[in-house]
Amino acid sequence: MTEIASAVESTAETLVGVLDAARLAQVPAIPPAQLRVLTIISANQHTNMSRLAEALDVVPSSASRLCDRLEATGLLRRVPDPRDRREVRLLLTPSARRVLEDLHARRRDALAVVLERMTPAAREELVRALGAFQAAAGENEAASGLRTA
Repeated sequence: MTEIASAVESTAETLVGVLDAARLAQVPAIPPAQLRVLTIISANQHTNMSRLAEALDVVPSSASRLCDRLEATGLLRRVPDPRDRREVRLLLTPSARRVLEDLHARRRDALAVVLERMTPAAREELVRALGAFQAAAGENEAASGLRTA
């Protein structure tokens, strides 16, 4: 299993490299921590500062500083939560949505270039293997109470 784990780790590093190159090609390039904030907020429209800090596994003041930077660049807005005016809801701006859409398109294009170099059979095998890996990881998360952000 150690050899397999090593091969998966190496492949994952290659995948991260392809995805990161797509991120760095974006103008302006958004730092990974800020991009993670945008991704978390994009996935949950009811994100507040406490939920964001929990998802990032940071103290609220660190999450707030990240939001300050995103707000200064016009990618994030803080608005009172209509359900509880003491809470502040974090919202993506249209610019942030375009940034995420552009990033996803760049990533898909970068992955497509690599996938085109593979045979159709190898691509099908990859999809099956990734599905099995995802299912096994999901079972592990469910068993341990973990969740992904």
